[in-house]
Amino acid sequence: MAKKSFQELISAPGMPVLVDFYADWCGPCKTMAPVIEQVAKTHAGKLKVIKINVDNNQAVSQQYRIQGIPTLILFHQGRILWRQSGVVPAHQLNQIIGQQVANVV
Repeated sequence: MAKKSFQELISAPGMPVLVDFYADWCGPCKTMAPVIEQVAKTHAGKLKVIKINVDNNQAVSQQYRIQGIPTLILFHQGRILWRQSGVVPAHQLNQIIGQQVANVV
């Protein structure tokens, strides 16, 4: 993904964007994949979810200092609202996202 198009995605007015930084070889990332899908469905229409492969998008990964994966970052109009590295249980992630989305929508 080009850096400019990533910036456009996270800076666009409207709904927040949850970015999942992952790698295909990462076991914890595979654990998080169905959780991320469930969160996307739960918050459909209120949240955009995108996945960034750190191996294929090193410039973006470096810009946001991604040191461990999975790393989740929630953006709203280019501003970071929340950031977490590692596996997050589905109920906890839904609660955090729900609170953050309610604050900006």
